[in-house]
Amino acid sequence: MDKDISIGLIGFGTIGTGVVKLLQDNGELIRKRLGARLVIKKIADIDITSPRQIEVDRQLLTTDVQEILDDPDISIVVELVGGCTHAKTIVLDAIRGGKHLVTANKALIASCGNEIFEAADEEKINIGFEASVGGTIPIIKTLKESLAGNNIDSIFGIMNGTCNYILTRMTSEKRDFQSVLMEAQEFGFAEADSSYDIEGIDTAHKLAICLSLSYGKRVELDDIYREGISKMSPLDIEFAGDLGYTIKLLAIAIRRWGMIEARIHPTMIPFDHILASVNGNFNAFHLMGDASGSVFLYGQGAGMMPTASAVVGDLIDISRDIMAGTWRRVPLRSYKKEEIEDIHLLPMDDVVTNYYFRFSAVDRPGVLSRISGILGKHDISISSVIQKEKKLDRDKGVPIVVTTYKAREKNVRAALEEIDNTLDDVVFGKTTLIRIEDESLR
Repeated sequence: MDKDISIGLIGFGTIGTGVVKLLQDNGELIRKRLGARLVIKKIADIDITSPRQIEVDRQLLTTDVQEILDDPDISIVVELVGGCTHAKTIVLDAIRGGKHLVTANKALIASCGNEIFEAADEEKINIGFEASVGGTIPIIKTLKESLAGNNIDSIFGIMNGTCNYILTRMTSEKRDFQSVLMEAQEFGFAEADSSYDIEGIDTAHKLAICLSLSYGKRVELDDIYREGISKMSPLDIEFAGDLGYTIKLLAIAIRRWGMIEARIHPTMIPFDHILASVNGNFNAFHLMGDASGSVFLYGQGAGMMPTASAVVGDLIDISRDIMAGTWRRVPLRSYKKEEIEDIHLLPMDDVVTNYYFRFSAVDRPGVLSRISGILGKHDISISSVIQKEKKLDRDKGVPIVVTTYKAREKNVRAALEEIDNTLDDVVFGKTTLIRIEDESLR
């Protein structure tokens, strides 16, 4: 007789509906693979009357989370509430009640993971959080298990489908940011308040989790450098194409000199880079291990069924441990607890990469030489220059585009500040800066 493993589901929105649907549709398949049945015993949500895409026994539904937390028969709690305040209380109460946990809550893990993991260690509780990063893409399992024998030299990730959708449409249709954002909101690819996505906050949560797993470190979210895409211009996308690049919002982690370089910003990458072809609302991760070499993971980073797939995968993993009578075969951060340290991030001022600058300048002789003189004074070498007879808004000059060889961020900031402040007779407004990741320039 196969064993039943009882599950309490907290949060019956889009993802919760997907989890129940997947357990209903593939329950027999899961039983054959697991040797046990995963049974939803109770579902808690503040709204239990609105119709869902699936039918469930009304006796399973409750508005009282405590019915799940107090039920001794429930072995695993699935938290799909989102956010940090209420969700954190639920998670800690579940852990202290001796229940294993599965969550898709990236903000919770990134912001409160230290406290939650500490509580789980004390209570000998398993936590599955594969769905918190990359939706259906098994990036967490890859970092914790498949590449456990590797030093992770670098991670380059497209981790937010909303931003990738917007940049893809801006590129292919030559449209401005605001019009594509409004379309994305209309089609449900972006929230009404999209700042969480477009300003890189969602990506920062995901990168923080990846950093913790890759390097066995405690990460403070606010220490990760972050820029969003809200200032992205069709003109810069056009120039990027002329230079052989496409623009993506990249999350970047690079192991350098005993420290970790971690940053999130719009990035120009060559057309032939593996990430350049990741379009629409898809996510992708390009990892480099010292033994594995290049590893590429690609798939749906969000959505009801892709995310539900990751949640159910965690349920199966934890259930296997329950059936085997073991506790957490794989450490939560992939490192033993006593080996966890605070991360040492490379200051953004010390980052060295390639750069794209766009100046709005007066169309007269000598302007470029004055700009290049200041760049040279700050040890910035020019790789290429594009100057088109193309008037900018309000007839304020023409665009001059400069790309550089490797330069230090601190020097770049100082040079652009000098150009913007001292060449205001020939350069209008603030210079546009976009970083370039191109090994051929290194």
